[in-house]
Amino acid sequence: MAETDGIRKDAETYAAIDIGSNAVRLLIKQLESDTRPLFNKALLLRVPLRLGFDVFAEGKISRKKEKDLIRLMKCYRQLMKIYNVDDYRACATSAMRDAENGQSVIRTVFKETGIRIEIIGGQEEAEMIYSNHIETMRGKKGNFMFVDVGGGSTEINLLADGGLVCSRSYNIGTVRSLNGSVAESEWQRLRKDMADLAGSYPGIQIIGSGGNINKYYRLVPRRDNRHNRMGVEALQEIFDRLNALTVEQRIEEYGLKPDRADVIIPAGRIFLTIAGITGATWIYVPVIGLADGIIDWLYTRNHPDPVR
Repeated sequence: MAETDGIRKDAETYAAIDIGSNAVRLLIKQLESDTRPLFNKALLLRVPLRLGFDVFAEGKISRKKEKDLIRLMKCYRQLMKIYNVDDYRACATSAMRDAENGQSVIRTVFKETGIRIEIIGGQEEAEMIYSNHIETMRGKKGNFMFVDVGGGSTEINLLADGGLVCSRSYNIGTVRSLNGSVAESEWQRLRKDMADLAGSYPGIQIIGSGGNINKYYRLVPRRDNRHNRMGVEALQEIFDRLNALTVEQRIEEYGLKPDRADVIIPAGRIFLTIAGITGATWIYVPVIGLADGIIDWLYTRNHPDPVR
């Protein structure tokens, strides 16, 4: 998938590379105004390398996947040159965290491509996911839970009246689920945490992040486009329809890509589990993700005292 809004040579430009368990994304944004700041998306590219299928089954990244990652990083490096990127950050998440050869792979990638990859922890991943939206939430009344469901892990951030309460990460993800690699103890930890938070912060509503919840939002027949949200009941309905189909039927009947048609089911199950425990009735889908958080991090690094 590629989206582009054109190249501006005079604009301050940042790039984020998100190396996830299912896909590897390149996001390039250009600064429109530094008073808030405001960015224009110049390019978004997503390639389904599916590193997690190796890692969660075998414990390491295969030589073939490593070669594919090197090829992709070479492409992304050239694209960053074309877009005159001023600064970039490449972050690897759950699959690379779990891979026994993760450090070896990133050293090889750097040697072959010049791109330095950082393996970030679940806590930092969770914090970066909401970081570029925290300012818009300041002073906003109510309890909101940011939920990002990835291929290898799920990150949550709870905000109460605009203030961050906690950030947590769970080794429960779509690819990990498909591989049968989610420990029951991790599900128990998530359920207990969600119940505890719901007891202390009633009326939680969910803000969803990730490609799967974005796809669910586009598929539900009943949604609130004005507020970019869908009811949990509507999500349950479309989940039940998709879950009754084979992967091939989902591709044919709903036009899903093969790398989306399988992971969309465990993603829906994770969102519905969290919604059921917290009592959430709405899921807001503002199209946010780790790559957006990386861009915000880069801007802050380059503007230590930004005007906000």
